[in-house]
Amino acid sequence: MPRGRYSLHDPHDHTPLGEEHFHCAPGPSGWRYVAQRTTPSGDHAGSIDLALDELGRPIRLEVNAASWQVRGAALDGVTWVRTDPTGTHATEGNAPAHAFTGTSPAFLVATTRLLRLTPASPSTRVRLVALTDPVLAPRTLDQSWTLLNSEAHATDNGPLTVDEYQVTALDTGEQHLVHVSGDVVLAAPGIELEHLETPPSAFT
Repeated sequence: MPRGRYSLHDPHDHTPLGEEHFHCAPGPSGWRYVAQRTTPSGDHAGSIDLALDELGRPIRLEVNAASWQVRGAALDGVTWVRTDPTGTHATEGNAPAHAFTGTSPAFLVATTRLLRLTPASPSTRVRLVALTDPVLAPRTLDQSWTLLNSEAHATDNGPLTVDEYQVTALDTGEQHLVHVSGDVVLAAPGIELEHLETPPSAFT
């Protein structure tokens, strides 16, 4: 069960945004990721609990940030409930999308599980609902994902396969690279893996 810490920063000006302390594991029904967010000063800033089914679809999502909460799942596309800080004005949403995304590295792993790109079928488009910081406002977006390279690296615990993806925002054309090994993000815009206690889990 991988357990570790990501540092998060603004991908444009590199302003530190805090850290995400996580653990994750594949299970009989899919994969689960649980994490706590802290601010650059170390204060609690939020949490995420994401569970995927065996096909990579979000069967349960709970995200908390700045007193806002979103609970969602794959249902008629994706469906969610967003609750304000006072708890008095819950709003429901639905979009014809495949999954959720956001600033947590969990969403990048989840998208790779959903798409399952291979050298034989390396590219596809996906529609996601982004939960944008700091108040988890939902926004639907379209991306293109391409598997550029899949390479095994020798480590003390055996070979470690690293997949390199190019992600393109279809509304702006902006592109960036994402490096993933199993269920751990090694590098992505705004994300750095600072500490990992155990090797990534390999998906079957």
